Amino acid sequence: MKKLLALATLGIFAAVASPAFAANSQSNKMKECQAQAGEKKLEGKDRQNFVNECLKAKPAKAESKSKSKLAECNAKTKGMTKEEADKTRSECMKAK
Repeated sequence: MKKLLALATLGIFAAVASPAFAANSQSNKMKECQAQAGEKKLEGKDRQNFVNECLKAKPAKAESKSKSKLAECNAKTKGMTKEEADKTRSECMKAK
């Protein structure tokens, strides 16, 4: 019975906490968009349109850069033995 109560409490906490984190990130994005609009000295409808477009924009994925780097490193290892390929791939991924 105590385990069931603990799980129920945990579930409720998770359900309540998730929207709070989402709202915080949306709030941060709104602040960033407003700051960018301020830097561009936009006012009125122009500012409103800019902020709306900024909020709609998807954030750039940092993961895609690392994936492309991995693909690039893997391409360099074609035709090598496993040991050579592992060493080359490791050096390639460490390089900037």
